[in-house]
Amino acid sequence: MQVPSSPLDIASALRLKAQALGFDLCGFARALPPARGELFSDWLREGKAGTMTYLNRTEAKRRNPELVLPGVKTVISLGKSYFAGRLPEELRADPSRGVIASYAWQHDYHDALATKLQALGEFLEQFASGVTWKSFVDSGPVLERDFGETARLGFIGKNTLLIHPRMGSKFFLAEIFTTLDIPVENTKPMPSCGSCTRCLEVCPTHALPSAHVLDSTRCISYLTIEFRGVIERELREKIGNHVFGCDDCQECCPWVNKAANESHDKIHDAQIERSAPKLDTLAKLSESEFKTRFVGTPVMRARYEGFLRNVAIAIGNWRREEALVALEPLLKHESVLVRRHAAWALTRIPGETARRKRNEMSCHDASAEVRQEAAG
Repeated sequence: MQVPSSPLDIASALRLKAQALGFDLCGFARALPPARGELFSDWLREGKAGTMTYLNRTEAKRRNPELVLPGVKTVISLGKSYFAGRLPEELRADPSRGVIASYAWQHDYHDALATKLQALGEFLEQFASGVTWKSFVDSGPVLERDFGETARLGFIGKNTLLIHPRMGSKFFLAEIFTTLDIPVENTKPMPSCGSCTRCLEVCPTHALPSAHVLDSTRCISYLTIEFRGVIERELREKIGNHVFGCDDCQECCPWVNKAANESHDKIHDAQIERSAPKLDTLAKLSESEFKTRFVGTPVMRARYEGFLRNVAIAIGNWRREEALVALEPLLKHESVLVRRHAAWALTRIPGETARRKRNEMSCHDASAEVRQEAAG
C-alpha cells in the first residue's frame, strides 16, 4: 500500500486498519494526564479499590502517560463489542441457575485483542522512522475510560462505564500508546445520562453511592471475581444468583437497551449453559472439571475455590427445599471458605432435613468458622 503522507491520512488509515482487524471503535486522544486523575487518587485513598492493591502500585503511571511510554504523544483508543444476545429474563431470574456476566460467555478477550493490537502497532510503524508504541488490554496502568471518553468513543455514565450512543456499554476497551503524533478531533458532541439514575437505584448492594462513584468493596463483580476472602453476611443475600460478575447496572441502562433492541443477535440454546448454568451442576465440579469447563474464559479469574464460594451463596439465595440437594457437595468440600458459605446457605433452606444438617455442622465440623456459620 502507499504510505499516507499527511497526518489526517494517517489517522484515516489507522481507523480503516482497526476496522479491518475487527475493532468496532477507534479514536485518538492526546497523551495528557487524565482529567479524572485526582478523583482516582481520592478514590484509592478512600479504600474504594478494596483488595486491588495493584491499583495503588500503579497510581503514578495511571495519572501520567509519560511514565508508561517516554515521549508518548497519542493514545489510540479502541473498542470491541462483546454483545452476544440477551439472556431471557425468566432464565436470569431463575434461582436454580447461576448467572455469569455476559462478557465472560466467550473466550477470554485479552489474548484475542492483544493479537489485534500487535498487528495495529506494527502497522503504525510504517508512518515514521523510530516510532515506538505500547499496547494494553484492561491490564496496563491506564485510566482507559478517560482516554476513551477523550477520544470520543463514548461518555462516562453514572455507573462509571463508558457508554457509546449506538453500542451501549458492552464493549471491551484497548489502547495503544505511541510516540507518533496523530491528529486528534475532539469536537464530536456526546450525549449523557441526563437525569436518569436507574443504575444507582438498581444496584443490589448499593455499590454506586452517587453518580460516577463506584465502591468496589460492595460491587458484585468485585466480590465474585477479585475478592478472595469471606464475603460479609450483609452482602450475601444481595448477591442473588450472580456467580461471576454482574450486569445489573448495564441491563437497566436505556443506552444498553436501545443497542440491544436494535440488534438481531439472540442468545442461542448452546449459550444458556455458559451464561446461566444450573447451580446443582456447578456445585459438583471438581477442580479439574472446573478448569476443563471454563478454560480460556474470564471465569478462571475467580479461581476454583472462589467460584464455589459464589455458587454456595447463590444456592443460599435459592431458599427452597430442593436447593439442599444442590448444596450437598459444598457442605462436604475440603475448602473451609467453601464450607463456610455453604453452611450459611444451609441456614436459609427450609425444611426438617436442612435443620438437622445445620445442627450436625454446628456441632461437628472441623472448622470453628464453619460451625459458627451453621449455628446462624
